[in-house]
Amino acid sequence: MTIATLPIEDAPRFQKDNRGFATRAVQTGSPHDPITGAVITPISLSTTFAQTSVGNPVGLYEYSRSSNPNRDNFEHAVAALENANYALAFSSGSATTATILQSLATGSHVISISDVYGGTHRYFTKVAAAHGIRVTFTGAIEVDARAMIEKNTKLIWIETPSNPTLSLVDIQSVADVAHEHGIMVVVDNTFLSPYVQNPLDHGADIVIHSVTKYINGHSDVLMGVAAYNSPELNDTLTFLQNAIGAVPSPFDCWLAHRGLKTLHLRAKAANENASAIAQFLESSPHVISVNYPGLNSHPQRKVALKQHRKAMGGGMISFRIRGGIRAAERFCKETRIFTLAESLGGVESLCEVPASMTHAGIPIAAREKSGVFDDLIRLSVGIEDVDDLVDDISGAIARVIDSLMLEEATA
Repeated sequence: MTIATLPIEDAPRFQKDNRGFATRAVQTGSPHDPITGAVITPISLSTTFAQTSVGNPVGLYEYSRSSNPNRDNFEHAVAALENANYALAFSSGSATTATILQSLATGSHVISISDVYGGTHRYFTKVAAAHGIRVTFTGAIEVDARAMIEKNTKLIWIETPSNPTLSLVDIQSVADVAHEHGIMVVVDNTFLSPYVQNPLDHGADIVIHSVTKYINGHSDVLMGVAAYNSPELNDTLTFLQNAIGAVPSPFDCWLAHRGLKTLHLRAKAANENASAIAQFLESSPHVISVNYPGLNSHPQRKVALKQHRKAMGGGMISFRIRGGIRAAERFCKETRIFTLAESLGGVESLCEVPASMTHAGIPIAAREKSGVFDDLIRLSVGIEDVDDLVDDISGAIARVIDSLMLEEATA
């Protein structure tokens, strides 16, 4: 497959910004309106833009699928937070994944971690395969990557932390191997956000996010984004963004940009809450194991020390509860603050059972090989009061255990 593209621009689309993270989050891509002086950029809902003569638009824009002021502002802000020269927004995280895979020629081979988001796994195995893209999976990509590389391997796909077992990957070690063979490395950074981790700084070629999660942070926008530094890659992906047309609305871009401005505050709060909850769960006799990169017991804690801002663990936790799938499902019904729902990264706390929900489409053997057992519970820790969250989890576990003991006694 050959993709027609536009001429490559010499200058990067966005200049790197050396200011502090919070300053970049609040200021980047937020120009004051030159006419009214409005501090908050207005929403530009127009789908088309006037031209002074044929082929000469009044300003920078012609048609909203190709570009829009709100989308440009949001992309600029994400690029600044990921230390990138380019960023492109899409209508969802899945659309971002699909567009990147569409950039590969038919017959290409992709290596992916096995513990990957269920929607990504579905795309790799059900959709990409139909377009002649073959994906092979490994649970130990740092060890296996070199041996798995084939003549037509074009891409290595990483989630770190992975969803939902929160295993970590040393990005630089994989990138070093990949780049020896001219292979691109993509890192899904959704679980941590740009505040906790910047994969491009560790050798990745592309970093992607489901903007729906931490970047937007308020569970009211469906979007995705990719950021990178290569002008050649920007040429290709910009063409595909426009040609495929899976772009977000101006209003969604405006909302996501508003959410991004408080990312550093929300990520800090979620991290602090999750750390306290993970420590509580690790001390509970009713919990089999806890997956949280902020714990010293995490098997790849050294990677967190290397890659994460201030060695943070993030706001996501998963744990196995004693009592099997019955206990896991009951726990999610017994919580009073944690809401039983899919998704993650919002200001509110959520819980779910991945084996029955987000990862239900993955065959059971593949799920369990990756550590996604029926009794695994995933928590997206929000920014509520930490004492209330710990009490909620403690109370839910106690009620689950009491109910199971009562059933056994009366059986």
